Amino acid sequence: MKNYLSDRINNLPISQTLAMAAKARELKAEGKDIISLSLGEPDFNTPDFIKEAAKQAIDDNYNSYTPVNGYLELREAICRKFKRDNGLNYDESQIVVSTGAKQSIANVAMVLLNPGDEVLLPAPYWVSYSAISILAEASYIEIPSTIDTNFKITPEQLETAITPKTKMIFFNSPNNPSGSSYTESEYRALAKVLEKYPNIYVLSDEIYEHINYGQPNFSFAAIESMYDRTITVNGVAKAFAMTGWRIGYIGAPAWIAKACNKMQGQITSGANCIAQRATITALDASISKIQYMVDEFKTRRDLVLDMIKNIDGIVVNKPSGAFYVFPDVSSFFGKKIDSFSINNATDFSLFLLEKANVATVTGDAFGAPGYIRISYAASTEQLKEAFKRIKEVLS
Repeated sequence: MKNYLSDRINNLPISQTLAMAAKARELKAEGKDIISLSLGEPDFNTPDFIKEAAKQAIDDNYNSYTPVNGYLELREAICRKFKRDNGLNYDESQIVVSTGAKQSIANVAMVLLNPGDEVLLPAPYWVSYSAISILAEASYIEIPSTIDTNFKITPEQLETAITPKTKMIFFNSPNNPSGSSYTESEYRALAKVLEKYPNIYVLSDEIYEHINYGQPNFSFAAIESMYDRTITVNGVAKAFAMTGWRIGYIGAPAWIAKACNKMQGQITSGANCIAQRATITALDASISKIQYMVDEFKTRRDLVLDMIKNIDGIVVNKPSGAFYVFPDVSSFFGKKIDSFSINNATDFSLFLLEKANVATVTGDAFGAPGYIRISYAASTEQLKEAFKRIKEVLS
């Protein structure tokens, strides 16, 4: 039968992180002892004080449709959070609450991008940035970086990548997949370039802002010349271990927020009522209440770095945030191990899954051939066993 699917869906790539997670689940169902280090999902339970707020919301009969852009009380809490944590002044008209930060990003792309526009993606970048650009009928231009530059681009690279078609650039700090973070001075140097191009908009994805190890997060919108054309994206999934609650949000110029509200009104309408009420409590709480998770992630990061040092052929930097390492595995390309030919990062990732029963994600999915992403959002016992297996199969 003829395939009547749209070109839009046929041209859309599959999320490699979700694909690898699905493959790992299939192998687990077959009885294999798979250790999954592929998904970016905290292995902690949602803190009790947030769960109690959700229970209270149920008892208070929050069960109706919510405003498309979110409850006023939540948008006000988000404004307080932006002021407290980021030094950003937004009012409630500049906030839109969505079903996760992914929808927030998609909303922004859909309301700003036209066919023929270009989006600059400093690589490595989160897998959905390129796919969302495609859905918005724009094209994306990768700006490469390497482990030698700590996976950060330079002002000179940015200047070279800009064309008359450039409409947006996506920044993500701390970064998924590399864990690297831009400093204030590095962001200001990039902003100096963008100041010359007033028609370029900046999407600053700060979902990992609280998961940092000594280098505080700096918001791009805090640069005065960039405030009026920066959209700050955040949510509660990572820092508050609330991935399944599906709450993300933006702070943006009011006209962009209004457009995102219009777009969302025709797609999903407002986000879940109970999750929104719980998010008010989460955002108003002191950051110290989630510090135990950040401390544990730092301990795991240090453990993983120590274990990788004992595996010949894998090169890694020291990430300053998030919960990933992004090692260079290119030294294994062109080699055959146990009759398994490794020609690229995808082969290497599949090799680890098949031979070591450890799920990772190829760097190809992040615009960075030569690397793989390993999540350390797993227990210490799982991490130790996973790297024991990896070392054994590679030796």
